[in-house]
Amino acid sequence: MRRDSLKYPETDAHWDIPGGRIDAHEELGDALAREVAEEVGMELVGTPRLLAAQDIMVPSNDLHVVRLTYSGNAIGSPHLSDEHSEYAWMKTVDILATDVDPYVRKVLEEQV
Repeated sequence: MRRDSLKYPETDAHWDIPGGRIDAHEELGDALAREVAEEVGMELVGTPRLLAAQDIMVPSNDLHVVRLTYSGNAIGSPHLSDEHSEYAWMKTVDILATDVDPYVRKVLEEQV
């Protein structure tokens, strides 16, 4: 999915993957399923596989984010939330030929 440049003017409109925050007391799997449903309108099925974890430290905001990236399967027809402007189904080699988010690029390159 391509990030919507109007909603996120502070970042480039890269191709990206669904994502979001884990709510308090929410299980990881439930959060992942919820985010896929909210951002893509699809239902996560089966057991996703953890591909990568990234620590993001922002000392100026006293912030520590742990970014977890999964590979999984979903059913249904995709639709866009207001966070993205378009979507496309692409093979890994095609994604890597685009302006994909730098973190997503690194994760995908490690999988090839």
